[in-house]
Amino acid sequence: MMNSATLPDQLGSATDSAVTRLRSRLRDVLAVELPRRVDEHRGDGPPLTPSMRRELASGIIDAAITSHNEEELRANRSLLSPNTEAHTVIEVLNEVFGLAGLQPLLDDPTIETININGHDRVFVQYDNGRRAQLAPVATSDAELVDLVRTLAARASTEERRFDRGSPAVNVQLPAGERLFAVMALTAAGRPALSIRRHRFRAATLADLVETGTVDIGLRVFLTALVRARRNILITGGTGVGKTTLLRALASEFEPAERIVTIEDVHELHLGHDPIAHPDVVALQAREANIEGEGEVTQSELVRWALRMTPDRVIVGEIRGPEVVPMCNAMSQGNDGSMATLHASSSQIAFNRLASYAAQGPERLPHEATNLMIVSAVHFVVHIVRATDGVTRVVSSVREVVGAEGIQVISNEVYRPGPDRRATPVPGALRRDTAELLSDVGFDPLMLENSNWRRGESR
Repeated sequence: MMNSATLPDQLGSATDSAVTRLRSRLRDVLAVELPRRVDEHRGDGPPLTPSMRRELASGIIDAAITSHNEEELRANRSLLSPNTEAHTVIEVLNEVFGLAGLQPLLDDPTIETININGHDRVFVQYDNGRRAQLAPVATSDAELVDLVRTLAARASTEERRFDRGSPAVNVQLPAGERLFAVMALTAAGRPALSIRRHRFRAATLADLVETGTVDIGLRVFLTALVRARRNILITGGTGVGKTTLLRALASEFEPAERIVTIEDVHELHLGHDPIAHPDVVALQAREANIEGEGEVTQSELVRWALRMTPDRVIVGEIRGPEVVPMCNAMSQGNDGSMATLHASSSQIAFNRLASYAAQGPERLPHEATNLMIVSAVHFVVHIVRATDGVTRVVSSVREVVGAEGIQVISNEVYRPGPDRRATPVPGALRRDTAELLSDVGFDPLMLENSNWRRGESR
């Protein structure tokens, strides 16, 4: 007589086997039928869109399920429940058209960051700051590696390898998320990947007032900086919203302006709004191919950008020797340009720029680098998380004044308050800068008037 205690295990095993058979059948049928159907369609009409391909695959799957279920009944096997069958179909479609086990996580709009340390150690951070460990996204590390390879091949217009010869890959996923993965270079010898998504694909300073990142007074001040064509460096740690803030500042550009953006992976997407930014050239750095040829660095792209008659040049993130050509661009008539930089404070940003400049072929000494920075950067805007650990806030705005030896001299026009939010410093703004901002409609007395301070301006 069967032990009833083993019955659930056996039923679960039978279901798992049935799911495996169905999944295998659908994969095999799609591998053969979908390319054939697509080829047939090419001769009959315009190219298939991704949604049309998925609809075509759904029809193939419906027929395959009917045939599969008939075979299961002839073999005297129980059929899967409608819910399990539908879930299996979605999984297979996601493997072919989506992002496989990652798709459910990316479909959740509340998830901001996904970190995976091997296929079965999946950690996420939600937009409210909560962290959680979730179910595996693949059945093995090898399957996870294959998934990353597929994503790299599908998501990038350039060759993006992921193997022992190129054990790291950095790509943008179809919906704009940024994926970085390494292959078995961790202490545990397992693949690892991180996915970051931006909360705002298109952001304005008004949006940032709503989220509490800036207050009304700071919004007016930052708008004036953009309209007065001040060169702005945005600093902060990882994932605090530097790119979102840059997009928001760019929303204040005049539509007629020509913009050239330079990035390692496209994240700004300023050209996606043809009304706000109709004239945008978005350049992306390129890695060397398997023969070690074809590399295009951000430094080279900055030099190319200067030949494209830009009104503003934007570097998505300064992370190396491109700082020299970028500063040259800012100081040679391309006022109003912007960049982001990883830094723990607005003050330390100058040391970071100097260290990157020292890595470049120019090998500039510290004093020369400081003179270059002073002639290029007008303001540094720093963004952090507030004391609640969740809200992103601008905490500091620093005006670059001059250089003395190895020191860059600056005034903090806004400094962090008790909750890390930026608070105006009366009298800190230089007179000539105040006059320049007045020309674009800004009233410098706002920085002196307590009614415009954070607590009363929101």
